[in-house]
Amino acid sequence: MGSARLDAILLLGAVVLLGAIVAVRYADRVGLPSLLAYLGIGLALQSVVRFDSASRAQTLGLAALVLILAEGGLTTRWENVRDAVPMAVLLAVVGVGISMTVTALAAHWVLGGGWRLAFLLGAIVSSTDAAAVFSVLRQLNLPKRLTGVLEMESGLNDAPAVIAVVLLSDHHPQTNPAVIAGLVGYELVAGGLIGFVVGWLGARRLQQVALPASGLYPVAVLALAVAGYAAASLAHASGFLSVYVTGLLLGNARLPHRPATRSFAEGLAWLAQIGLFVMLGLLVTPSALQHQSWRAIAVGAVLLFVARPAAVAASMLPLRIPALRKWGRRYGMSWREGAFLSWAGLRGAVPIVLATVPITSGFVRSSQLLSLVFVLVVIFTLLQGPTLPLVARMLRLGVSGEIADLGVETAPLGQLGADLLQLTIPPGSQLHGVELFELRLPPGSAVTLVVRDGVGFVPNPETQLRAGDALLIVATANTRLAAERRLRAVSRRGKLAGWFGDRGHDDN
Repeated sequence: MGSARLDAILLLGAVVLLGAIVAVRYADRVGLPSLLAYLGIGLALQSVVRFDSASRAQTLGLAALVLILAEGGLTTRWENVRDAVPMAVLLAVVGVGISMTVTALAAHWVLGGGWRLAFLLGAIVSSTDAAAVFSVLRQLNLPKRLTGVLEMESGLNDAPAVIAVVLLSDHHPQTNPAVIAGLVGYELVAGGLIGFVVGWLGARRLQQVALPASGLYPVAVLALAVAGYAAASLAHASGFLSVYVTGLLLGNARLPHRPATRSFAEGLAWLAQIGLFVMLGLLVTPSALQHQSWRAIAVGAVLLFVARPAAVAASMLPLRIPALRKWGRRYGMSWREGAFLSWAGLRGAVPIVLATVPITSGFVRSSQLLSLVFVLVVIFTLLQGPTLPLVARMLRLGVSGEIADLGVETAPLGQLGADLLQLTIPPGSQLHGVELFELRLPPGSAVTLVVRDGVGFVPNPETQLRAGDALLIVATANTRLAAERRLRAVSRRGKLAGWFGDRGHDDN
């Protein structure tokens, strides 16, 4: 009987997973965020699966968010977000505070409860959602700095939102502003430092060790990211900030098999997103959703049209101070970018997961909060997600003509002190038609094998590369980075890339 039950559970899980994958394909075609499809699957499964444990949903939801944030850090290129850090930090701290306060003012009027209830709702919906932002924005061809601000903000602002929700959900909440400020400061600083230490030490160790199987590198990287979260949580610091910083350091370190590690993390993040949203769809009560519709629309409208623009505007102000004008030119945002930031503040799994915290704490009217937040997320994701490409075009923020980046994978050659690089020339790459000697790879690196139409051969200096060719390149450890950059530069600008000033950096 137990075996039959397990078989049924596995079959149902496989069917749900495959259905969710198919739903992603059709959701992308019509421009809808896939999270809505997952929530719909969860609602549809309520007649088959019974799931009403808020505490279990909270635990599983937090675990899924750890994987999603780890993937966000691992797949974020530091070159793309370096100039976005000041603005992202301001949005994650100042922006969350302003968004929470403005939304609380509206919630106090709409819900008719006390101020604690109003601020709790404001805290729950104050942060943007990493899963929604990563899945939607990476399909848009936006300026790298703008995408970097939104991605980094969504990775950082979960931490202050979680702190605020936990404090407000406590039966005896702390009311001393100095104590609250000190607690928030400790959690953020300690979480960031722990994530940095775990990421830095882990990267150093993985660079020095040659594991017996390439598949172990992604597993080790994921284990380090989870360790960063757990270590920070045990120190009563921000685990969400720690896991994101750990992932960011590991994802940008010169580790073996980086593309494979990123692909592994992306696959796990997709699995976490599907499981998370389906579970949240199972948790809510459909009959209670319709009673919260008008309240969700009212609070969400204030959040989208008042609170979020106010948070963005306030976060942009420090970089417009005359004394910081030099910094403002590099790190600030234009009014068009600020308008897009205001509209792109997507909400998703994080607010719904955070809405389970008051339930497990026994907070009065917590079930109402969960239903209201669920409806708010669905309605405003339907409004914001499909319209982001249109808003980007209206604000003239699209970037055209970029060639897909090369996926260069590194495999260590042990005691030889060299790396084996492998890449496939994508369609549209300027590597097509280049003769091998025109690559001018740095001394210490060379193309050793070309695989074309399934047939491998050793090239000579006059071999002309073609789109679709797979190349194997051996490079010494100290020339590997220069070889990668030269390949990227030629892929983008051709054999005269150096003359055009393209040195192969990701921000060219």
